[in-house]
Amino acid sequence: MRFLSWNVNGIRAAVSKDFIPKIESLKCDVICLQETKAQDDQVLTALQELGGYFIYPNSAVRKGYSGTAILTKTEPLSVTSDIGITQHDEEGRVICAQYPEFFLVTVYTPNSGNGLRRLEYRQQWDKDFLAYLQSLEKSKPVIVCGDLNVAHKEIDLARPKPNYNKTAGYTQKEIDGLDNLVAGGFIDTFRHLYPETIKYSWWSYRAGARGNNVGWRIDYFLSSASLADRIHKADIYDQVLGSDHCPVMLELSG
Repeated sequence: MRFLSWNVNGIRAAVSKDFIPKIESLKCDVICLQETKAQDDQVLTALQELGGYFIYPNSAVRKGYSGTAILTKTEPLSVTSDIGITQHDEEGRVICAQYPEFFLVTVYTPNSGNGLRRLEYRQQWDKDFLAYLQSLEKSKPVIVCGDLNVAHKEIDLARPKPNYNKTAGYTQKEIDGLDNLVAGGFIDTFRHLYPETIKYSWWSYRAGARGNNVGWRIDYFLSSASLADRIHKADIYDQVLGSDHCPVMLELSG
């Protein structure tokens, strides 16, 4: 199976920038979207020209904010939204699709915000989200993808030193959150295949960051360790435009 994850920074805006032909050309079995910035009905309307997919959106209570969606050619056994904790479940940040051999979870992890004002909340989120994934993993392996809003290592952002412990997405507390996922048995699939490759998935709109490739790798596919032998291919489509993020891909064999 071939999976794609993309923070589209507004699904309606993305569709106006040729999102549908881009998605069709990438030929993926499952597409996971973050930051749809639309209510469920608006997501379905925006994607009505995209044929061949079952579409499952999860929108935030606050209109025009956050939101996720899963588009899948194969109907899942079940689809659930959120993680069952009230303080986390009003922003449409999680969808889980159950397939015969695994769970697929897409997530839009909360940003710690300007001045790191939401960092304490982010730490609680990381703890609760890991517990949620581990509860799923008791039944079958898990693939989790999305915008995790953290660069894991120095190799994962263009300017690590000036950003460390100063900028949301590269504080030690956020890094610890991803470390805990890895320690819990989840594999960073891109790094599993390409431990030294420098590629980014997000660029600021400021100061020509994308043109100069001053970016961050904050979009991931993680998988349960039991799926390691099936990680066939991973990629970051940094030439695909349409958002401040680019799509990332995972292909499983077998």
